[in-house]
Amino acid sequence: MSGTTVSAGTASAKKPAMGLFERFLTLWVALCIIAGISLGQLVPGVFHALGNATVAQVNLPVAVLVWLMIVPMLLKIDPAALREVGRHWRGIATTVGVNWLVKPFSMALLAWIFIAHLFRLWLPADQIASYTAGLILLAAAPCTAMVFVWSNLVDGEPHFTLSQVALNDTIMVIAFAPIVGLLLGLSSITVPWDTLFLSVALYILVPVTVAQLWRRTLLRHGGPAALAWMLRKLAPLSLSALLLTLVLLFGLQGEQIMRQPLVIVLLAVPILIQVYANAGLAYWLNRALGVEWCIAGPSALIGASNFFELAVATAIVLFGFQSGAALATVVGVLVEVPVMLSVVHIVRRSRSWYDRRDMIARE
Repeated sequence: MSGTTVSAGTASAKKPAMGLFERFLTLWVALCIIAGISLGQLVPGVFHALGNATVAQVNLPVAVLVWLMIVPMLLKIDPAALREVGRHWRGIATTVGVNWLVKPFSMALLAWIFIAHLFRLWLPADQIASYTAGLILLAAAPCTAMVFVWSNLVDGEPHFTLSQVALNDTIMVIAFAPIVGLLLGLSSITVPWDTLFLSVALYILVPVTVAQLWRRTLLRHGGPAALAWMLRKLAPLSLSALLLTLVLLFGLQGEQIMRQPLVIVLLAVPILIQVYANAGLAYWLNRALGVEWCIAGPSALIGASNFFELAVATAIVLFGFQSGAALATVVGVLVEVPVMLSVVHIVRRSRSWYDRRDMIARE
């Protein structure tokens, strides 16, 4: 094992003390969801204005909040260490396999079971196929920027996370349309390329560039101590932006939630099952392959989360703004943050179980 691995393992073995903010994060999330829905009803005009601030279906206020969340995490990345990511090939292979060989197809199966059959009597008959299509679109687009947040919350290896996100973005350009076309039975898919490329630029290229320039400046003028000081100062900003994102997302969709609560709940069921199943599969595979916990955590989270901007945009392009497909992708937006935070909690709580395999092997 290399020195980098040893130091990473030692660092992750000592869990940092959780502050008041982190310790009661579940409570803050619940309060933000309630606040978002309430504010969406009380001041709908404000949220309509924020919701309409888009370019190529990418919401700019959300983009700003995402920057505030992920730039502090990207500050931790040392470009020189990226060359060592190759030794994490088992974690990368696991994540790619779950993202592209399991996730879209498992969602197609779950949509067929729940939407087309079990829940059929409680859903509008003319929207069944459209709901199914929306769920497939959601599963076929793996998450990009938000995984930096989830990885940070499980003390994940940041260089692995960045490399995995870059690889997913590359695969998405090639594989998204064929997989969606196959599962939806369409001969051709109109991919909103402007949404895809703008999202990658806004959520990956711009924040990575800003973070690296900022990192160089801090190291040049103050050394590692200045970088560590800045990271401590920015930590509350990331979580605050995460909670504000929840308020904004639930405020934007408050009317939909109040108008169609049963449909929202029923569409959320296959999404929740798929998230937990895929996260669990990726986590178990990493453990079976002897992958370090700091890699398995982000691998499981990347394997479970979704690139909802692309899914929503594609649903609107293919089926229309008022379609069941668009609504299904919006439900994915709503459940993304709360459910991924619950997966973060599970991964952190299961650390001792995960590491037990390594201890047994050493004995």
